[in-house]
Amino acid sequence: MITIAIANQKGGVGKTTTAINIATAMAATGWRTLLIDLDPQGNASTGMGVSADDRQRSTYDILVEEAPLADCIQETNIPGLDIVPATVDLSGAEVELVSVEDRTARLSSALANHTGHDICFIDCPPSLGLLTLNALGAADTLMVPLQCEFFALEGLSQLLQTVERVQQRFNPDLGIVGVVLTMFDRRNRLTDQVSDDVRDCLGGLVFDSVIPRNVRLSEAPSHGLPALVYDHGCSGSRAYIALARELIGRLPEKRKAA
Repeated sequence: MITIAIANQKGGVGKTTTAINIATAMAATGWRTLLIDLDPQGNASTGMGVSADDRQRSTYDILVEEAPLADCIQETNIPGLDIVPATVDLSGAEVELVSVEDRTARLSSALANHTGHDICFIDCPPSLGLLTLNALGAADTLMVPLQCEFFALEGLSQLLQTVERVQQRFNPDLGIVGVVLTMFDRRNRLTDQVSDDVRDCLGGLVFDSVIPRNVRLSEAPSHGLPALVYDHGCSGSRAYIALARELIGRLPEKRKAA
């Protein structure tokens, strides 16, 4: 199973929207897909239509109680897409794990040798705390949603430094599959400027596909649906389909199950 953490310590950059829709797009192309909600806000779970009352087991149980991954996986309404939801209990996990010796490896241990899915996406919280470190320690690679604004560039620099530290201390094989430009508005000159700066700095690491500002992307979670299901033909959905196609081209084909 290929495990991809979707992370950026800056909030409001489209992490959860990207996690929901890229997971849906991958499932639609035939990949057995698992989405892990590691954000205490639980927005990915809500956006997939999993109500708070239906979250019997969660990522909290995996990290704190060391519950088996299989016991925490729930089916979604999307064929081929399963989820491990998050509950508000997860907000206390960092405090509860602070004295645990293997606190940064709990998620990695849970995912080890899992064969039920081809690919796993981890929706990380908007911070570089213990939850995100667990995700980076468990991931094969990292996808970074980046909003096209000035302050996002500073946050990207901090994230890349964190990735280097994780590589040195926890996960030497962690890579970066790509940076996704989100909330792209061609009418805004700053958007183009930030995009150009990021591409000049990171080159081919930046995906060609960009995610536009799109009202349908914002509306979909309130209906408990990915945008790809809520409005398959909107510009946001088409962008995520293109992103999934591009992502598949960057992944080692041999890792996909037959």
